Amino acid sequence: MKAFGFLSFGHYGTGRGPGDPDAKQSLKDAVEIAEGADEIGVNGAYFRVHHFARQAASPVPLLSTIAARTKRIEVGTGVIDMRYENPLYLAEELAQLDLLADQRLAIGISRGSPEQADRGWEAFGYTGSSDPRGADLARDKFDTFLRAIKGETMVDADPKQFGMGSRLRIEPFVPDLAQRIWWGAGTRETAEWAGRVGVNLMSSTLLTEATGVSFGDLQAEQLERYRTAFAEAGHLFTPRTSVSRSIFPIVDADDQAMFGQLRREGRDQVGVIDGFTSTFGKTYVGEPDELIAELRADAAVMSADTLMLTIPSQMGPELNLHLLSSFAEHVAPALGWQPNTEGPVTGYPLV
Repeated sequence: MKAFGFLSFGHYGTGRGPGDPDAKQSLKDAVEIAEGADEIGVNGAYFRVHHFARQAASPVPLLSTIAARTKRIEVGTGVIDMRYENPLYLAEELAQLDLLADQRLAIGISRGSPEQADRGWEAFGYTGSSDPRGADLARDKFDTFLRAIKGETMVDADPKQFGMGSRLRIEPFVPDLAQRIWWGAGTRETAEWAGRVGVNLMSSTLLTEATGVSFGDLQAEQLERYRTAFAEAGHLFTPRTSVSRSIFPIVDADDQAMFGQLRREGRDQVGVIDGFTSTFGKTYVGEPDELIAELRADAAVMSADTLMLTIPSQMGPELNLHLLSSFAEHVAPALGWQPNTEGPVTGYPLV
């Protein structure tokens, strides 16, 4: 593990008090957490994207605000649901955001997670999917998006202005933006696909498969298959990989009172989600030495260059910055952490 960041699910309520912020407070809290994390040395601020739910939605306004008010922290998503996106408009938005953020993006994209809306993307105007989960739609649009940010021409130019045969690309064009795009993979197969395509890998908070091995070992296999596919495809940059975990360091009596009861969630779970038998990773709760030993034994955490800590963002900036500070001070250095003051995060060479 070279780097760690926080992953916020962006939950909010009706503003009735602590633990129940409204949408405005939730967004302002997210900015404050990111600002504080940047000062701590945390490497990344990442946000889930949902629609038709009391959670963070279209992410560019939030990421733009964070980028403008921080110096070093990476800003990104985990993940944008491609079913709901116009691929060319998204390419324009992210190119501008990348320039404003001084190339600090880490944009995770995927088919999207199970949601409460029934084929909600169709309400956004995106129809034609033959898959009840919209996976075909997401893949096709992602292909268009990638070609656009790589500078391929996407439309014929007006022949009255440019002459016959001229074509235009999306602007602004950022030559290496594709190297800051990640695919959120929930299976070993989709991880291999991401490797062949040539984007970074953001391994999901759950895997929609179960083989009988631990979540960490199954995810480590996913990462290995991804790296093999990436290398065999011959892409010309070193990719990044990330995994996410729920981790709560206990460093004082208040932590014990707040998080001690979560110890009962300290084992993997297998269940059915979106029609797939899925593996859910356990929650890590304990004193620093205990966490260090457990995380060193987690094959995926030790394989990925970046670890995302899922945080209870609705509990406000003070609590969340305490969690991030405790992890940075007491746990992360023993895992190989390099604070954001040491420069942008890089992946491990493929050998």
